[in-house]
Amino acid sequence: MIDARDIRKAFGATQVLRGVSLKLSQGEVVAVIGPSGSGKSTFLRCLNHLETIDSGTITVEGRTLASTDAEGQCSYASEAEVRSICRKMGMVFQHFNLFPHLTVLENIIEAPMVVQKVSRDEAIARAEKLLAKVGLSAKRDNYPSRLSGGQKQRVAIARALAMEPDIMLFDEPTSALDPELTGEVLRTMRELADERMTMLVVTHEMGFAREVANTVVFMDQGELIEARPAQEFFADPRHERAKAFLNHML
Repeated sequence: MIDARDIRKAFGATQVLRGVSLKLSQGEVVAVIGPSGSGKSTFLRCLNHLETIDSGTITVEGRTLASTDAEGQCSYASEAEVRSICRKMGMVFQHFNLFPHLTVLENIIEAPMVVQKVSRDEAIARAEKLLAKVGLSAKRDNYPSRLSGGQKQRVAIARALAMEPDIMLFDEPTSALDPELTGEVLRTMRELADERMTMLVVTHEMGFAREVANTVVFMDQGELIEARPAQEFFADPRHERAKAFLNHML
């Protein structure tokens, strides 16, 4: 579904990604873990063109988003092709990014109507189904300011799903939440995993990574240090940096 190879990215003199490669298969859940500042979120943002890469290759469902030639020149697909590819991926952010002036329902129907030209009736039907899925049907006419953090994040997940993506990207979706609100968001994500949604999740939630992810990827200092089946990784990480990280987190 996603094939990223040798992704490099610098902000000024700071190398944030140093040759990161990752494959994501259909129906797979990959958890990306590692210390703060290790490049996890930047890598995720590169996959859906919120950041541009300096070099490397990104293909999504066999379509090339970005590639690098023999001279090291990186180029992207046409603007229309980039937009089309990125629509295959839904993104859920750390800080929800809901429109404060729109109700819950309006937040969810906006993109399908504007981007996909879906009729209002169809968009509402799609939204109501998703609100039931995330347990928030009763909040459809509320504004975001009237929601808890966990509810806002579940609305954000419903909004991303409303575009009917093939892949869901999550950038630390619970890190802005109180512990008691984290569970309701993780529960929604577990249900998506049970439905075989392809998911790439940057997270600090080790329990989620252990229980739900098929594969755990450990990043540190802009490098992908280790990628293993989740149970194997948590039972016996191979790399000393991964061991030290887990000892600190668990």
